[in-house]
Amino acid sequence: MTERVIVIGGGPAGLMAAEVISAAGFGVDIYDAMPSVGRKLLRAGIGGLNLTHTEPAADFVQRYGAQHTRVGEWLQQFAAQQVRDWAAGLGIETFVGSSGRVFPLGMKTAPLLRAWLQRLGRQGVRVHPRHRWCGWDDAGALCFSTPHGTRKVDAETTVLALGGGSWQRLGSDGAWMPWLAARQIAVAPLRPANCGFEIRWSDHLRQHFAGQPVKSVTLRVGAEQRRGEFLITRHGIEGGVVYAFSAALRDAIERDGQAVLSIDLCPDRALPRLSADLQHPQGRDSLANHLRRRAGISGVKAALLYEAAHADQLHHMPQLAALLKALPLTLHATRPLDEAISCAGGVMFSELDAQLMLHALPGVFCAGEMLDWEAPTGGYLLTACLASGKVAGDGVVARLLSRESRQSARGYPTPP
Repeated sequence: MTERVIVIGGGPAGLMAAEVISAAGFGVDIYDAMPSVGRKLLRAGIGGLNLTHTEPAADFVQRYGAQHTRVGEWLQQFAAQQVRDWAAGLGIETFVGSSGRVFPLGMKTAPLLRAWLQRLGRQGVRVHPRHRWCGWDDAGALCFSTPHGTRKVDAETTVLALGGGSWQRLGSDGAWMPWLAARQIAVAPLRPANCGFEIRWSDHLRQHFAGQPVKSVTLRVGAEQRRGEFLITRHGIEGGVVYAFSAALRDAIERDGQAVLSIDLCPDRALPRLSADLQHPQGRDSLANHLRRRAGISGVKAALLYEAAHADQLHHMPQLAALLKALPLTLHATRPLDEAISCAGGVMFSELDAQLMLHALPGVFCAGEMLDWEAPTGGYLLTACLASGKVAGDGVVARLLSRESRQSARGYPTPP
């Protein structure tokens, strides 16, 4: 009987690789550290599972930044429409939201994951929960820590889909990095992506406005700008539009020790009009009432203004208008990796062939977030994870079929 392929990691990339391999007629065993697979997928779907995005392909691929060329190769095989077709094959209808994001019709993750696991079961895939991978032993066997002790598994073909280092409680802890590095595989340090940032708030802002959203603003970082909303936290800011700039802000902090972003608190008013509105006579109004009546600034937006403004700027209306259109916030650090939605860093692409097999370890493939790429939220992360699993799975199938063909040509019996 043909030996079974080992997939380590039951997230989207690992499950997709298992689907592709098992659909080709090869046996697959999935090993996962958690009590059940798909934990991070379920967590990401709270509030609505964002499967992919419908923006044009040329714009879509640019979301992957420095690695857009390599990730673009995956997307040529499995992109947004293929994600929707795949979901439909599981009986999950999708719809396009107003922002172009694609969601399951019921917005929930569980029905999709349940249907997916049922399909894998019909294809003969076996799942082994509570098996935490611990690297290889001296003989090359895969070692797993289980509730019943250490288990060793021999495998000629393995897919590693171990995730990055964010949300460790859901199984992605980056423990695999030294084991690959010990085998001379270049691994870039894991760094937070789609993460929050720390700001040295005043006690007043922290005590009265932490947890409040800042809505309908435009953020600018360098020459880039994007409209949306974000959340004030006790430590700084996170969420929404902040995530779209997280890579650039993180890189600036690593390079310069801090990063500065600019907030347009009044994106629907041009500066000349805003300045004219603020220069209306204030009369007996307090500055707070004047800002509320003439500029629509109150609550958390006013708190941000007072946080960043100098006293003289608050009483010079042209300067105040300019500040409302470009309020600077200085970020001093990212929040910890474990709090991030995703991460950058991981196995470098120089270590992999086009089918995501490690040059140094023939028969070992890698997929998903453990590779050195990153993307913003909005369906881009999940699409690329699925696509990488498809590429790795296709690579495994091609390798196994080639080996069987060679065995047949040499007169060896081909396994049934």
